[in-house]
Amino acid sequence: MGSKNQAAASGANAADVVLFDAPVFSEDVARIAAAELPWEKYRNTEILVSGASGMIPMYIVGALLAANDAHGLGLHVTGLVRNRAKAEKRFGSALERSDFTLLAADVIDTQSFERNFSTIFHGASPARPSLHKSSPVTTLKANTMGTINLLDSLVEAKGDSFVLLSSSEVYGAVTGSELISEDDEGTLQHFAPRASYSEGKRIAETALAAYSDEFGIRGLSLRFGHIYGPGMALNDGRVQADFLADVVRGRNVRMMSAGAATRTYTYVADAVEGLFFAHLRGEEQVYNIADPAGNISIRELAETFAAARPEKKLELDFVNPEDGRSFSPVASLGLDAAKLTALGWDAGTSLTDGVSRTVRTFEDGPLID
Repeated sequence: MGSKNQAAASGANAADVVLFDAPVFSEDVARIAAAELPWEKYRNTEILVSGASGMIPMYIVGALLAANDAHGLGLHVTGLVRNRAKAEKRFGSALERSDFTLLAADVIDTQSFERNFSTIFHGASPARPSLHKSSPVTTLKANTMGTINLLDSLVEAKGDSFVLLSSSEVYGAVTGSELISEDDEGTLQHFAPRASYSEGKRIAETALAAYSDEFGIRGLSLRFGHIYGPGMALNDGRVQADFLADVVRGRNVRMMSAGAATRTYTYVADAVEGLFFAHLRGEEQVYNIADPAGNISIRELAETFAAARPEKKLELDFVNPEDGRSFSPVASLGLDAAKLTALGWDAGTSLTDGVSRTVRTFEDGPLID
């Protein structure tokens, strides 16, 4: 591996990292595996993680393998991906492990697996908003048909549990509350291509509830807020990835607006640790996963990224200069994570530390050109 300076220099052209071999990732998953959880529940199990090359699913894979190392569980993880060549680059040395198998297939197609999985973590879905717009049919199919296909596979294998990586978007527009709880319901404009993601996740949750009731499997839906951290590609297209790209490439952080809108931002390792708290300790069917302290404005997020490396002396650049002169955050609806925190989970990574660790991923490498 090259030096930190060499990695940072090559990062000018790289858009991604070999996440599994990144030091920050290794530190994060080791911390998750060290959490006081009943990891024994995974002993000698076959586990499938779909969408495995995505940020959150990769952390699930990494945490499971780290738990296998730490606790000698004898588990085996299969990572299901659509693009094997891309996934191989991100997984790096994980491909050499005997307790991990990378499998290329599309969840939209009917699945028949050689291994009988007892648990499925389903994260296969186009995540970038640009893909929801350019490929709404694929987005809809991955979330609906993909979920049903994997549920059928689990039932056929007489598996135990299915964990759906859902989204805060299932709530739609909720009024009259500062924080959205798992029982809240909002409105969605369903007759629109962009609804392929939000309505697709809603249908996936309904499918999970139906299969759980009829076949007796444990269904768990985890509604994530806005997640950031190692594993974001610089060309992802979401604001947190755009800000990361600006810092990595040493340019001022560009603001397309005043950044008044607020979102709930959670560091990916904290979010995945929350997932395992819900799966291994929880008894509810639905949990929000969001850092209560992470409900901040987009402008505050941009300022944190710009300040992550003081030596670069980065500032905010506003496309409309008027946006930089005054700033008044607008009211926002964040996620209420009280049910999850009641299980003992705590999002222990501050925004400053999380952003710094995310930037460090590209400084340390290894990078993908």
